[in-house]
Amino acid sequence: MAWTVAAVPDQTGRTFVVTGANTGLGLEVTSGLVRRGARVIMACRNLAKGAAARERLLDDRSLDPAGLDLREVDVASLASARAFVAGLAGERIDVLVNNAGIMATPQAVSADGHEVQFATNVLGPFALTIGLLPQIADRVVWVSSNAHRLGGLQLDDPSFRHRRYNAWRAYGASKLADLLLAYEMQRRLTLAGSTVRSYAAHPGYSLTELTRHQRISSLPGLGTLQTTLRIAQPAAAGAWPLLMAATDPSLPGGSYVGPSGRGEWAGPPTIVASSPASHDRDAQRTLWALCEGLTGATSGLPSS
Repeated sequence: MAWTVAAVPDQTGRTFVVTGANTGLGLEVTSGLVRRGARVIMACRNLAKGAAARERLLDDRSLDPAGLDLREVDVASLASARAFVAGLAGERIDVLVNNAGIMATPQAVSADGHEVQFATNVLGPFALTIGLLPQIADRVVWVSSNAHRLGGLQLDDPSFRHRRYNAWRAYGASKLADLLLAYEMQRRLTLAGSTVRSYAAHPGYSLTELTRHQRISSLPGLGTLQTTLRIAQPAAAGAWPLLMAATDPSLPGGSYVGPSGRGEWAGPPTIVASSPASHDRDAQRTLWALCEGLTGATSGLPSS
């Protein structure tokens, strides 16, 4: 039978950190979790927008306000990521969902000097994951994309310092990087004998604020605007793969979850395949070491 939100088990007593929880997929994931009894730490860059999103959820009087804990973090900033981790010191976290991200943005540099998509989609989530890892009891979910197939990740120049910038290529590379890290993390956790699991998920093509920097019809391979609107799904459906990856107790570690429909653009979630490049063991190890060096975050997990 196709997976539905009804398949999310009761989450009472469990704590989730969801980045980018105030809008789009993050808000839908937060809604799905808190309605199943979870406490969700809404990790948001903009506290005012986060507070407004929290209040909208609490319009449902059946929800417990204690289940929605708003915290500030800008995943594009390593200093902000470290401060967020420090603010959660000593708290048990069952699941981290690295949802926050940006897509196909104009060329820009983060406060730490890195290309902003690489900083936001890769380095920030890595710093959060490694910083919180000693407190994570169950799993980490890395959010990737169909766009990971667009092109390779140049590990000697991830910030486009020595080549011409292309917004989609940079986005695709960052989402490939998320898969490489998800797979490498699972292998290291297994070697360490840890019961914590690492997953990746992608939402297919969903209509969210993520597209605000790009004309909706310009995503490579989608064709006309009319075609795009026919295959696009609402954010609520795009959140299903993330919810499955975050809660399914039978999902094997290292799984990649995405929509089951044609081209993985929409449909109920299932385990899906990723590109051969995402399974490059040397690239996985090299990227992990690069992220450690660029963020200063080290896990202590054995090298694969």
